[in-house]
Amino acid sequence: MEDKKEECGIVGVISKRGRPVAPLLYNALVALQHRGQDAAGFAVLSSEGKIEERKGLGLVREIFKPEDILIEGEIGVGHTRYPTTGRCDMCDVQPSVYGGIAVAHNGHLANYVMLKKRFSKMGRNYTSTVDSEPIAMLLDEKRKEGAEAAVKHVMEMLDGAYSDAAIFESKLLVFRDPHAIRPLVWGENADFVMFASETVALDINGIPYKDGVVGPGEMILLDGKNKVQKKIMPKEPRHCMFEYVYFSRPDSVINGLSVYETRKRLGEILAKEHPVKADVVIPVPDTSRQAAQAFANVLKIPVEEGLIKNRYIGRTFIMASQQARDLAVRYKLNPVREVLEGKKVVLIDDSIVRGTTLRGIVKLVKEAGAKEVHLRITCPPIKAPCFYGVDMSTYSELIANERDVEDIKTYLGANSLGYISIAGLKKALKLPLCTGCLNEDYPTEAAKKLAKERKWPSSCG
Repeated sequence: MEDKKEECGIVGVISKRGRPVAPLLYNALVALQHRGQDAAGFAVLSSEGKIEERKGLGLVREIFKPEDILIEGEIGVGHTRYPTTGRCDMCDVQPSVYGGIAVAHNGHLANYVMLKKRFSKMGRNYTSTVDSEPIAMLLDEKRKEGAEAAVKHVMEMLDGAYSDAAIFESKLLVFRDPHAIRPLVWGENADFVMFASETVALDINGIPYKDGVVGPGEMILLDGKNKVQKKIMPKEPRHCMFEYVYFSRPDSVINGLSVYETRKRLGEILAKEHPVKADVVIPVPDTSRQAAQAFANVLKIPVEEGLIKNRYIGRTFIMASQQARDLAVRYKLNPVREVLEGKKVVLIDDSIVRGTTLRGIVKLVKEAGAKEVHLRITCPPIKAPCFYGVDMSTYSELIANERDVEDIKTYLGANSLGYISIAGLKKALKLPLCTGCLNEDYPTEAAKKLAKERKWPSSCG
């Protein structure tokens, strides 16, 4: 509910039998719409060896026309986008095409600025602000040496999170950063092989997922008949915990782990770590539902839908006044007074980044007659920026950076506040995690340097 953003959702598909892939790309982008609602695009390789692009600003169903989905091509990549900073212009809509290479990228490069300076010195200027452009440039530098050499060059040059799908030398190329921070799954049937950020993109196309996961530092290259799978630069996996807490759809499986079941475990552990006596448990829509049900089951408290989300609103304008911000919350949510009035309420939410929206929700619930409001959060306090794709890039914007739990509780207007612990989070996810935003334990060097510069700007050049 705090409009946390991430960059982005990707898909790559190749036909084994010479069939068009554009309809599958479209279906997959619809399924991945939750990962990016500002823009979308796809590129296919035509029978003449030309890359055909279709892209635009807005929602997937608004962008593409029937004729776009009917274009011919046996290999394709697609992308849905959220900008991590600033606005999204047409030049930033992916896939990025450079030198006959098309790249769809999910993640964020911590050394993006360094790469920009490098290419500028070589006389190559960026035409966009997206990470997929320098990745395409790096692939192009080694394309004559083959896919393995090109991907190795990319991995040697990049610092950050990246799961990428590319049209490369008339083949489909996918690869994942050495720590596998962002997800990348795959499946196949008799006709197609598909890679995507989440399994829901496979499901909508009727492509079975059989535990297919692109590993840390791994590349896979396909030409419709042959598949080359090789680990180029594997390191310790450090998966993004936000994928399970917030971003991914509950019906997805990523890194071999069900998002639905993981959120249930988060709720169960949260109930054991922070029990509370209350009359009703209410999820903050939509990502907290599984956790709220599990929390309620452990403590034997009824769970109800006490907040109804308006699913038909568009974007709200940036609002300066407190009155306007309160109205923005009311655009999105409406309380059910019959469920809340006179009750001791537990609100379950996935995370707290800035706190402004949740503060409005607490106020809304109390105005609907709740006697008490107890907040329980399925993510530990977020104390540091993310440099791997989540839209929280500064210390100052994070409510938990300089406030303790008691101060945050007071600011939000709650009667109590309990976050799941980092140990509890790890127990629920059962995976090696990136916890940089929780405790500054970043897995890459450029991110550590950026964190230091942003924490102590006066001591850095």
